[in-house]
Amino acid sequence: MRALPQQPSVPSSRAGRRRSLVDAEALDVLHRAARELLGDLSALTDRLMAALREEEPTYRALLREDAEASRQEAYRSLEHSVGSLLGSRTTRDTARHCSRNIAAAWAERGRPLEALLHAFRLGGSLVWQGLLAATARRAPEDVRLLVHVAGDVWAFVDEHCAIAADTYREMRRREAWRRENRLRLMTAALLAGTTRIAELPEVAAALSLPQQDHYAVVGVTAGTALAHSRAAPAPASLGMRLLWHRGDAVEYAIVAVGDTGPERLAEEFGGQPGRRVGISTTVEGLAAVGEARRQAEMALRICPDTGGTVALRDHLASALLVTAPELGNSLADQVLGPLLDLEPSDRDVLLDTLAVWLECDGSAQRASERLYCHRNTVLNRLRRCEQLTGRSLARPTDLVDVSLALSARRLLRRR
Repeated sequence: MRALPQQPSVPSSRAGRRRSLVDAEALDVLHRAARELLGDLSALTDRLMAALREEEPTYRALLREDAEASRQEAYRSLEHSVGSLLGSRTTRDTARHCSRNIAAAWAERGRPLEALLHAFRLGGSLVWQGLLAATARRAPEDVRLLVHVAGDVWAFVDEHCAIAADTYREMRRREAWRRENRLRLMTAALLAGTTRIAELPEVAAALSLPQQDHYAVVGVTAGTALAHSRAAPAPASLGMRLLWHRGDAVEYAIVAVGDTGPERLAEEFGGQPGRRVGISTTVEGLAAVGEARRQAEMALRICPDTGGTVALRDHLASALLVTAPELGNSLADQVLGPLLDLEPSDRDVLLDTLAVWLECDGSAQRASERLYCHRNTVLNRLRRCEQLTGRSLARPTDLVDVSLALSARRLLRRR
């Protein structure tokens, strides 16, 4: 409410003096009427309750649940509002505080803001009617003076509606943040594997995930942050319940795969240049999501730096290497040691030839096409590898050793 003048200002002209006197008279009339309303506040509250019961569905429900609490709230609001018309700064501040408290309580209980603002405006209308009626009973000729303070009275109503709306929305924002943060912490605990068994039913309900289902975790990383939010839906063609969680360097998706295997996830999430995707095997139940997250991270370690998609179930041998790096390094040194000691240019040619030949399922012809050299050149390089390592590529056990040693060198970033 605009500060109502307490004393008439010193006029500089006759018109100014007349207006100042009118304002002073109007304030005097307003104060007398306000004091009369305060003396019969219970009746004013009853009129407001009756109007709200008739016009506002939300209040009809509240009055059926707890009529006394609603009436006390309305009584306090009217008491502070009418008291503010007397012009004291203390009473105006108390009225603002009361409006904030009421709005905060409404937001906390999830009641609609529109109903509260309707109540504030309806209360303001009844106060104005009460001021007019009180003045008309005491001195009908003074009713015309209230016109000079009508703007101030309605400005007060608008101010408190704005206070209530701002408080309500801020409380709802805080509540939404608390709820979102709670869900984020729940998701992080699931992925970390720290959720207690007793908490699983509550977590499952809060995250809208079935407690008993088949789950997989997808880890996604790229050069720039991905655009997923916590509640991002699964791709439309996937048809699975999916929940995103943003980590420090990796985004994780908890996926309820049902009876579908995780191979469909590779189809949906792969194919984007530069993106690295790691997909866990399928685990049983929400309690095992932490293990699935560790598997997804393992798959990401196997995934090339240049990008790609790795489903762990298709790379279990490589997974064994990254889980035991000391053994993997020892294997690489033992099997490839003589090759690794060559000059870098010579070493790289031989190692690349071995790797491409294995990727081509042991076909020298296909390997030569990929390496842009003659088939005999590939065969000569392979024979040299056999001579240096003492392993025969025709012997299955030796071939397994060479293949694993090459994988260990690549995955463990050896020289």
